[in-house]
Amino acid sequence: MSRVAKKPVAIPKGVEVKLNGQILSFKGPKGVLELNLHKSVGVDLSASEIRFEPESAEFIAMAGTMRALANNNVLGVTTGFELKLQLVGVGYRAQAQGAVLNLALGFSHPINFPVPAGITVETPTQTEILIRGADRQVVGQVASKIRGFRPPEPYKGKGVKYHDEVIFRKEAKKK
Repeated sequence: MSRVAKKPVAIPKGVEVKLNGQILSFKGPKGVLELNLHKSVGVDLSASEIRFEPESAEFIAMAGTMRALANNNVLGVTTGFELKLQLVGVGYRAQAQGAVLNLALGFSHPINFPVPAGITVETPTQTEILIRGADRQVVGQVASKIRGFRPPEPYKGKGVKYHDEVIFRKEAKKK
């Protein structure tokens, strides 16, 4: 059985946490986030920490999930989250222009990806994409969508991959 829910979430200085019914609000230097709590999980909010308590034994896992999501929100409003993507392939390029990411991924047309609010996308080089934001889930979702345009293929490794992703290569067919 998980013991994640028993560990409190520390609230660092500069972060405001408010409980309004079943909504937990986090405000910090990187932004404002909200968390909808499960109805069977109770919250004890003090000045320096947040504790989660399940209604009964069958909701211990849900209390652990709510604790992990709250911890991610605290980290998001203090330091933020960042994911790095790499483009591997001849002619594959990315360019950030305001709220639009222009991608050239070997198709007959360019891909214009609209960046959601609260997320910043930077391109330090033509083959690197940095995705930053306060909400961990949204940062991961944006990275997944961009990767989904051209996932890495196993023969040459061409495509959009995460910075630390390892692509297992296949050997080409032999006659």
